[in-house]
Amino acid sequence: MERYDAIVIGTGQAGKPLAHDLAEAGWRVAVVERADVGGTCVNVGCTPTKTMVASARVAYLAGRAADYGVDLGGVAVDMERVRQRKREVVDDFSGGSQRRLEATDNLDLIFGEAQFTARDAVRVRVEGGDARELMAPRVFINAGCRPFVPPIEGLTDSPFLDSTTVMELGDVPEHLLVLGGGYIGLEFGQMFRRFGSEVTVIHRGAQLLSREDADVAEAVADILREDGIEILLESTVTGVHGSAGNGVEATLSTPEGDRTARGSHLLVAVGRTPNSDALNLAAAGVEVNGRGHIPVNERLETNVPGIWALGDINGGPAFTHIAYDDYRVARANLLGDGAATTAGRLTPYTVYIDPQFARVGLSEGDAAREGRDVRVAKLPMDYVARAIEMDETRGFMKAIVEAQTDRILGCAVLGVEGGEIMSTLQMAMLGDMPYTALRDAIFAHPTLAEALNNLFASLDG
Repeated sequence: MERYDAIVIGTGQAGKPLAHDLAEAGWRVAVVERADVGGTCVNVGCTPTKTMVASARVAYLAGRAADYGVDLGGVAVDMERVRQRKREVVDDFSGGSQRRLEATDNLDLIFGEAQFTARDAVRVRVEGGDARELMAPRVFINAGCRPFVPPIEGLTDSPFLDSTTVMELGDVPEHLLVLGGGYIGLEFGQMFRRFGSEVTVIHRGAQLLSREDADVAEAVADILREDGIEILLESTVTGVHGSAGNGVEATLSTPEGDRTARGSHLLVAVGRTPNSDALNLAAAGVEVNGRGHIPVNERLETNVPGIWALGDINGGPAFTHIAYDDYRVARANLLGDGAATTAGRLTPYTVYIDPQFARVGLSEGDAAREGRDVRVAKLPMDYVARAIEMDETRGFMKAIVEAQTDRILGCAVLGVEGGEIMSTLQMAMLGDMPYTALRDAIFAHPTLAEALNNLFASLDG
């Protein structure tokens, strides 16, 4: 039995920096990683997808070059080069992270599958070697999630792609069927449309992006349809049939009756499932909920003293920056003053469709459900001087303001560089500023942020 002060399972955006900092503080730390250092974000999530989104945007702008008075003489997409560029960026990020961990004193990086054998004991099955038995009084689980495979008749017997394998395609699909109208499905759908695929998005809900306000969902759908994407709402896939090289066929139940959708490829993007089932949590007495997530308190502690769950696996918002904040909370409580919690933190996020959709705080629907007395400021992007100059006028800005205090409670931005505009509003929210401070601020002209003057001036009409 190898004894440590702490065992960290997973090297995602919480586990990796926490392991490093604990080791730097003099703890003896074992870090177990079953695949590649960096977790979902670096290897199969944010980093590779946004690298490919950037390539797709270049293709889109090249196709619109004539609108700007530029003649390129045609556009061609080299999917193998897109893939290679993605791999190079991922390898750089992951490899750099691995080297930093390996160079950290007091830290052992172990590659293999981890399973609990007791509350304070973990067995690691090392590929090509003997199992290693680790023991520590503190264990941190940062094991993440994987793509969910829904129980659809014929699906597992047919060729299909998930959010990981779709990025390894060496050719542009002729017709990509996308099952799921959430963040992941829409990013990939628009991406491959811009690479040259025909794309059909199949979504069982009445609107895309089911957690967002209806006006946002409708505007996103309009933009995607304008880009040539077919969107089928309130449509359920009841069966899938296909074979390698012959494409796939999905049978659908729709409001207009049963129909068939045929494509060369099928991408299944209907959510993710936690990797808790691989950890033998029962041996440690760690509870999971009905969805497989590990419930935690505001200090990220599980029901078992000495065991924490960080990142996606604990069922919180499944974003890299939330996992990183989990690390900050855990670090502060272990090495700092011990007063950090996750209570009341804002959850910003950006969906990398184009134009971007970004949100933080309450939506209009959230405010109504909570019975809040609010005012709603809204400004179309075609009222924004900088967007007009860039010929990027699709979408709108929207802010939710508390009527009694003039405090900004939330915002949604569907527009060019929406994530950056949202972040500006988030900083105002963190500073507890009234909307009037942004309404009356002097912003550089012409910038996208300058439009916040007009956004909030709309409340004075």
